[in-house]
Amino acid sequence: MVQDGAQQSQESSDRGAKLPGMFSKYKSSVEQELYRVVPSAEDSEAYRLLRYHLGWVDQQGSAMETLVSQGKALRPTLCLFACDALTNDYSKALPAAAALELIHNFSLIHDDIQDEDVERRHQPTVWHLWGIPKAISAGNAMQCTGDLALLDVAGKEVAPELVLRVSGIMTESYLEMIQGQCMDLDFESRTDIKAEDYLSMIACKTGALIRCALEIGALLATEDEATVRAFAKFGDCLGQTFQIRDDYLGIWGDEAALGKSTGSDIRRRKKSYPVVFALERASGRAMDDLLRIYGQEELEEDDVQRVLAVLDEVGSQEHSQRFTEAAAARALEALKPVSLPQWAQTEAEELVDFLARREY
Repeated sequence: MVQDGAQQSQESSDRGAKLPGMFSKYKSSVEQELYRVVPSAEDSEAYRLLRYHLGWVDQQGSAMETLVSQGKALRPTLCLFACDALTNDYSKALPAAAALELIHNFSLIHDDIQDEDVERRHQPTVWHLWGIPKAISAGNAMQCTGDLALLDVAGKEVAPELVLRVSGIMTESYLEMIQGQCMDLDFESRTDIKAEDYLSMIACKTGALIRCALEIGALLATEDEATVRAFAKFGDCLGQTFQIRDDYLGIWGDEAALGKSTGSDIRRRKKSYPVVFALERASGRAMDDLLRIYGQEELEEDDVQRVLAVLDEVGSQEHSQRFTEAAAARALEALKPVSLPQWAQTEAEELVDFLARREY
């Protein structure tokens, strides 16, 4: 039976609202490893800030009754999945998984400062509560904790040369991530951004750590370089899928589901993918309005609404989703050369579908 548009839309929304089973499968293992490597909040205020950002304690350092603010743990989940899919055992990758989550969160603490975001995951941000200097220090401490956590792979019967290789891959990836963040900040004051510039930026800012997660997970499971490259390519495409969908949600998403305000990307003059597309496609009055608005130091609500109208005129919303789905298809294509067990193939497909349609 052919479904009508409403049925298809509802099914897409349902898929986007539910985390794939992959996340629950590794959730407990990731949490236990993180609890093991992050120092106690009683040891210093810096560690209290780390645990607060991770959603484990409140502002006073008391344990939270409900961990309402934790993220999806995408990167550690991908790392464990890659190792598990190739060996049916992900224990070797646990230290790397914890390290990836900590490195990702160090970037979030610093991003919140740079973007002046006052809320993340339904709670006040670290800098908003404790000030910028302490938040910078907390981010640095999170990075150092991640670096140390990764070295624990040496205790998993991993050869020293592989430990060094894995460490090098992770450090290079978060250096790329930092470069991408600098590019993103630079884009805020420019209106000459092309789609290829944008895609290069997100390949660093978002894609590098996602690619790293899958590459390291595969490396800890196999010596076959072709397989490792396939998982790395899978990660590159997932990075595009994740970030462009993120840009979509930053403009048209549901604020309650996201835990942060939508429209803030436009107010900060961020050149997310829908805006870059509009800058390439708009003409006449629409283009004049975009250049005028993005040339201002501050945007009023009328400016935000005009940008939204231009995005609608040029079809940015529909095009962004089509691009996301094309990147998702390339991700699955990247894994085709790898012989995976059926359960892993199914979980990969469910993950890709979720990332392309997620609502948070």
